[in-house]
Amino acid sequence: ILSIIFLSPIFIVLYNSFKGKLYISRAPFALPSSETFSGIDNYLNGIEKIGFFSAFGCSMFITIGSTAAIVLFTSMTAWYITRVKSKFTTGLYYLFVFSMIVPFQMVMFTMSKIANMLSLDNPLGILVIYLGFGSGLSVFMFSGFVKSIPFEIEEAAVIDGCSPIQTFFLIVLPLLKPIAITISILNVMWIWNDYLLPTLILPSEFRTIPMAVQYLRGGYGAVDMGAMMAVLVLAIIPIVIFYLVCQKHIIEGIAAGAVKG
Repeated sequence: ILSIIFLSPIFIVLYNSFKGKLYISRAPFALPSSETFSGIDNYLNGIEKIGFFSAFGCSMFITIGSTAAIVLFTSMTAWYITRVKSKFTTGLYYLFVFSMIVPFQMVMFTMSKIANMLSLDNPLGILVIYLGFGSGLSVFMFSGFVKSIPFEIEEAAVIDGCSPIQTFFLIVLPLLKPIAITISILNVMWIWNDYLLPTLILPSEFRTIPMAVQYLRGGYGAVDMGAMMAVLVLAIIPIVIFYLVCQKHIIEGIAAGAVKG
């Protein structure tokens, strides 16, 4: 029963994407019939109206780049503050943890002003901003996982002549694979679907898919529901595929990272 409840919105969007836009508002829960079926017209219309492929490319670049930066830099940070015990690293750890409880709405206007002053209002600069907002949870989870790695493994690598950088990339990072995949999934789903941050930071020529979908809204509240449903289906497909491929690592990574933390 719960599965039906959770999946029903996706099915509603899917079959409405094949109905004429006038019939969606009249009977949103009715399945397509010979009269209401529109084929792939909604998809072609939506792709053309919002410049879907340009928005898709922008979303892919921002999502992959931000997630890669978050995983790389926060794993290194978590390893350092876990292995090097000092007042500085302890304070740094709690600073990252504290950042998780600060609502985005409290800092968004200051953040957008600073981003503009530092010329971060572009697809490359927004990667830095996502790195900042995604660091708190990622460092917390990585730190918990690093504590479960026997320190003797790293000592053996040092005895064999590995430098700290080699120890991290050759020994520690491969062991972090389960939690790294979990953090990647969480951040990919967040960044891909994020609407508010790109809207505040990026100019109109750099539109992500959530931003582009809003351009289907016309004046006086008019909405091309057919095209919007079709574009939403196209936007959902990549994230669903990514989730299904990586889902087996989620529970393993969260349990190992959060419980031991």
